[in-house]
Amino acid sequence: MKNYYISDLHLGHTNCLEFDNRPFHTCEEQDKVITENWNKIVTPKDHVYILGDISWYKRDKTKELLGCLNGHKHLIIGNHDRDILKWNEVIELFDEVCHYKELKDEGKHVVLSHYPIPCFNRHHYGAYHFYGHVHVSTEYDMMKEIKKQMVELYDKPCNMFNVGVMIPYMDYTPRTLKEIDEKG
Repeated sequence: MKNYYISDLHLGHTNCLEFDNRPFHTCEEQDKVITENWNKIVTPKDHVYILGDISWYKRDKTKELLGCLNGHKHLIIGNHDRDILKWNEVIELFDEVCHYKELKDEGKHVVLSHYPIPCFNRHHYGAYHFYGHVHVSTEYDMMKEIKKQMVELYDKPCNMFNVGVMIPYMDYTPRTLKEIDEKG
């Protein structure tokens, strides 16, 4: 069993194709690539932590797409998940739904939130923080600068990573802590 992390799928969200400069012509093409990438690596026993902003589709299409994805799904709620929270038949597809979570993965402390938290719990002690929300934007650049300043201030690595699907090291695929740490 492995843990995987990913954020900001934005299934069915046409504006994100342009906003993020995603390499797809249609949402259907994007959704197919995300589903194929996901199911190539995630087994039914694995756990996937989705850090918000899953889908812009209506209830039935969202349920259909999520139902096709392997693994135990955990939703860390994002700012665009309001409708999903109202749909019981979609919520039932998740093992867990929450706004914030801390867990151990490969013996390491991991903090999960849709939103970036520069001074996340245990950051002084080598903990990891995975987040989304900022896409590839000026806010993303700001978070990279904050990460750099944290390293300079504390003279320690700052293990804070954007796990949005559109980030090059994520490549529209759920990733393990080890993969994110090595590529991010």
